[in-house]
Amino acid sequence: MESLIFALAIPIVLVIAVIAGIAMLINGSWFSFMFTVHTQENVIVERFGKFQRVAGPGLNFKAPFIDTLTRPISLRVQQLEVNIESKTKDNVFVTVPVAVQYMIRENQVVDAFYRLSDPEAQIRSYVFDTVRSALSSLDLDAAFESKDDIARSVEETLLHRMEEFGFNIVNTLVTDISPDQRVRDSMNSINAAQRDRVAAQSLAEADKIKRVTQAEAEAESKRLQGEGVAAQRRAIANGIADQYELLRQAGIEHTAEQLLLMTQYFDAMQDIARNGRSNVLYLPSNPGALGNLSEEIRNTLLQAQAVERGERDADAQERLRYARQKAQHHAESGDDSRPRYEGEQSEG
Repeated sequence: MESLIFALAIPIVLVIAVIAGIAMLINGSWFSFMFTVHTQENVIVERFGKFQRVAGPGLNFKAPFIDTLTRPISLRVQQLEVNIESKTKDNVFVTVPVAVQYMIRENQVVDAFYRLSDPEAQIRSYVFDTVRSALSSLDLDAAFESKDDIARSVEETLLHRMEEFGFNIVNTLVTDISPDQRVRDSMNSINAAQRDRVAAQSLAEADKIKRVTQAEAEAESKRLQGEGVAAQRRAIANGIADQYELLRQAGIEHTAEQLLLMTQYFDAMQDIARNGRSNVLYLPSNPGALGNLSEEIRNTLLQAQAVERGERDADAQERLRYARQKAQHHAESGDDSRPRYEGEQSEG
């Protein structure tokens, strides 16, 4: 039984040893003869420390114990973050984060690997030099406005310097320009004050427009009201003139003013009684004044009646004078056919 188990264990151990050996051969160690390279990567094969060739992606072969492999060289786009602290022209210290995207050209892998010992340090040096040179000639406000120009300048410098080493600069981004916290607080205060001033000016302008518009409306209203009052007074004057003309045609010429005044007085009293909103009517407060008021009204009416009677008497006297003149004319001419009036007696 024990011999059977031992017989079965020997093949299993041999299989495991073969698999481990194959794995070691393919693993890329110094005594292997096969190795693999991943996509978008290259590996340099050296023989006794001297460049032999560049191995591309896939399965590759080498001489064991003679050839050695370098670390994989990535051909993908890589990004390098660089934070630069510098001073602007107006002596403000700012921090400028710059992102550089670069890649190794596939036909210049040897230059990129052997000519630069630390490519990232070289890129950092160029970025520092370019950004500090650009910021030294710009004020803080101009630096904020010139972020794209700074990024373009860094990209042109890196593209020109790194091209000979087999590096291609894909893009350069200046993501931010960050001054000290106290400077940011001061800038925010200045911006807030400017916005408050603009808001105050806008409110004042709106209030001015409102006041001007209101004043223009009031002026227009007063102008129209004045035209209305003038038209009303003109209509009243025309009405009074028409009434005066009617009274004159009716023969009431001397007392027309008094009659018009009395008529307007009574019309006003009726209008107040009919349409007046006030419950108070101001009249003379003492008995004597009330008596004078009623006396004036009575005298005015009596004067109007007396004038009318006087005008009638004047007409009668005029007719009598005319008749006497006519009778005298007939008597002088010898004509006794004149009419006789009361008080006269015929002779014979």
